[in-house]
Amino acid sequence: MAHTLTLERRSVNMRAIKSKDTKPELAVRRLVHSMGYRYRLHRKDLPGKPDMVFPGRKKVISVHGCFWHQHELEQCLDGRRPKSNTGY
Repeated sequence: MAHTLTLERRSVNMRAIKSKDTKPELAVRRLVHSMGYRYRLHRKDLPGKPDMVFPGRKKVISVHGCFWHQHELEQCLDGRRPKSNTGY
């Protein structure tokens, strides 16, 4: 069964989705900083606005959460496959 949201409700939902400073990203940033590495955040001039940029090393780190990795852990609700629009 397809579920269609109103434009207003879809807008509310999309505003609630964070793209910066997520818990996994903050954990990686703390770890990398504690190792002595320094970095820049979310450089808009690079494709995909990577989470951490190491300009001198010409390296980037992008942190993706459970949804993108689609792991099979039952205790994590974010790792499950969507039930709607599965073809996408």
